[in-house]
Amino acid sequence: MVNGILNPDIDYITNTTIDGLPCALLETVAIAISGTFVSGVLAVPFALLASQNIVGEKRAKIGKFIITMIRTFPELILALVFISVVGPGAPAGILALGIHSIGMLAKLYSESIESMDIGVKEALESCGGNRMEVLFRAVIPQVMPEFMSYTLFRFEINMRAASTLGLVGAGGIGAPLIFAIRTRSWERAFTIVIALVITVTLIDLISGRIRKKLV
Repeated sequence: MVNGILNPDIDYITNTTIDGLPCALLETVAIAISGTFVSGVLAVPFALLASQNIVGEKRAKIGKFIITMIRTFPELILALVFISVVGPGAPAGILALGIHSIGMLAKLYSESIESMDIGVKEALESCGGNRMEVLFRAVIPQVMPEFMSYTLFRFEINMRAASTLGLVGAGGIGAPLIFAIRTRSWERAFTIVIALVITVTLIDLISGRIRKKLV
């Protein structure tokens, strides 16, 4: 194992085919981005349903219960389910991350909506604004910066999760990593680990700077 750390698999790093490290990393990042995008869009209606100042206390309780139910299932379990539906590969990973992330993002989104300045919403309603006008002119503009910040934070988490989905066949770099470990190809295994550490660190730094500017 020590020899594997000291002697990285250079051929695997420079292999630009579908079996190489660059392609596996790119697929992992693509799964994380796609899953985050899916959850970021679909979490909005769930967040509105769970916000007391939008739908009332009784309906909000139903919305919060639905969000809690969605968050119950971990990514790996969802990945196994979607693999049986759409087959192994990146689509199963995207669906698993997207569905799982809806619960957490919807919870954070609803908290932002409930803590916003309600005066703007009431002022627009008093002027005769309908529900869609209130939503797009009073609610969304106020909470959009926080929505973007939470979405970027979730992307960081999904990037880490996407690297493990390959363990069950849902695409990404997890598959070659577990294969290298099982075959005791420590040069390749530690090459993948180091590449993951560098990629995740860079994403965290970039995402952190963007979030600071948004909030």
